[in-house]
Amino acid sequence: MTAGISALFMRWGWIERPDDLQYLEGILAALIATTALIIGWGLSRLIYLRLAAIWERRAGYESQLARRRIRDMVRRFTTAMLIGMALNLYDWSLIASVIFGLTLAISLALFVNDLVRGVRMPDWLGTFLGLATLISILASMFGGLDPITTAMDRVGFDLGEKRFSLLWVVTIAITILVLYTAARVVNRIAGHIIGSSDSLDPTQKLLGQKIAGVVVIVLAFFIGIDTLGIDLTALSFFSGAFGLAIGFGLQKTIGNLFAGIILLLDRSIKPGDVIAVGDSFGWVNKIGVRAVSVITRDGKEHLIPNEDLMTTPVENWSYSDRNVRMRIPLGVSYSSDMQLVQELLYRAVDEAPRVLKDPAPRIWMTDFGDNSVNWEIRAWISDPEGGMGNIRGDVLMRVWTLFKEHDIEIPFPQRDLYIKEMPGMGKPAPEDAAPPHIPRSA
Repeated sequence: MTAGISALFMRWGWIERPDDLQYLEGILAALIATTALIIGWGLSRLIYLRLAAIWERRAGYESQLARRRIRDMVRRFTTAMLIGMALNLYDWSLIASVIFGLTLAISLALFVNDLVRGVRMPDWLGTFLGLATLISILASMFGGLDPITTAMDRVGFDLGEKRFSLLWVVTIAITILVLYTAARVVNRIAGHIIGSSDSLDPTQKLLGQKIAGVVVIVLAFFIGIDTLGIDLTALSFFSGAFGLAIGFGLQKTIGNLFAGIILLLDRSIKPGDVIAVGDSFGWVNKIGVRAVSVITRDGKEHLIPNEDLMTTPVENWSYSDRNVRMRIPLGVSYSSDMQLVQELLYRAVDEAPRVLKDPAPRIWMTDFGDNSVNWEIRAWISDPEGGMGNIRGDVLMRVWTLFKEHDIEIPFPQRDLYIKEMPGMGKPAPEDAAPPHIPRSA
C-alpha cells in the first residue's frame, strides 16, 4: 500500500523519490495529531459540564478542581482514541509513527495521572503510573519491551528453581500499585453508586459500601495472585501455621469487623443515633471496621470497639423514635398562688424553641415537701444530639424571669438560731463573787 501511494505521489509530482514520502507522511501525521487535539479540546468543552454534574451528584460535593480534571481527562482520552484510530488505518512510516506514538503516549499518560489523582490517590502514585504508561506505550511501539525486560532479568540470582531479579521486583511493585489503584477507583465508584441510591436508607447504604469494599479487596488479591503466577499450593505447608497466627493475632479485629456488620444488619445502632455507653454520651458519627465513632457535646470523638456495643448495655435515645422526654424538677413556696405557678410554667416551656408542641408538655405538682411545693416539667424534644443541658437551662432561665416578674418565691434551705441566754448572763462576775464558805473544824 505504501509503494502504491508513493508511486501515485511521484506521478502527480508531489515527491521526487520514494524516500520523500516519509516526510510527507510526517507532515500529514502532525496535521492529524493537531486535529485530534483540537477535536478533543472542543468535545471536552461541550460535555465536561454534564460529566461533572453526574460526578457531583454521585459524589455529593462540588469541586472546581474535579471539573478541571474531568475536562482534561475528556480531552486527553478523545485525543488518544483518535490517534489510535489513525494508527490502525494506514501503515505509517517512521517519522509519522514517532509523531503518533509520542502524542498517544503523552495523552494516555496524562489521562492516567489525572484519573489517579482524581480519585484522591497520592500525587506520587499518579506521576509514577503516568510515567509507566508513557514508557510502556513508547517501548511497545518502537521495538517492544523485550530488550528492557531482558536487561532487568539479568540483574538477580537463582534460589532453587525460583529466579529473583530486578524484573521480578518491578513486576510485583507495578502489579500491586495498579491493583491498588484499580481497587480504589472501583471502590469509590461502587460507593458513590450505593450512596446515591434512593431506595436504601443510610444504614443499608453504609452496609452495602462496606461489603462492596471487602469484595473489591478480595477480588484484587486473587487477581494479583493470578497475574504474578504465584502457586498457592506451594504455600500449603505454611497455611496452617499462618492461619493460626492470624486467628490469634487478629481475633479482636475480626470480632470487631463482624460485630460492625451485625450492628448494620440489625440496625440497632445507626449513624446519627444518640447513644450512651458507660461514660460516653453523644451521636454516632461513623461505624467503622474496628470501632464506632461517637462525638460528644464537648466535641470529643470517642472510638468505642464494635464488640463493646454488642456485649454491654447501650442506651439508644433514637432507636425507634427520635423524641426524647426531659424532666425538670423545681419547687415554690407554700405562700405562692399555685394556679399562677402552673400557668407560668406552661408559658415558660411553650416559649422554648426546641420543645415540641406534639406531644404537648405537661406540668405536674408532684408532692408537698418540707420547705416547698414541688413541681415537675415534662417536655419532649426531637433533636437529642443538640444536647439536654442547654434546653434545660433555657427553660429554667425563662421560669426564673417569669417568677421574678410575678413575685413567685423559690424557697431555699434556711435556719433560724434562737439563743436563750448568753454565757454568764444573770450571774455575778468571778471577782465579785463571795468567797466560798469553809466550815470550821470541830
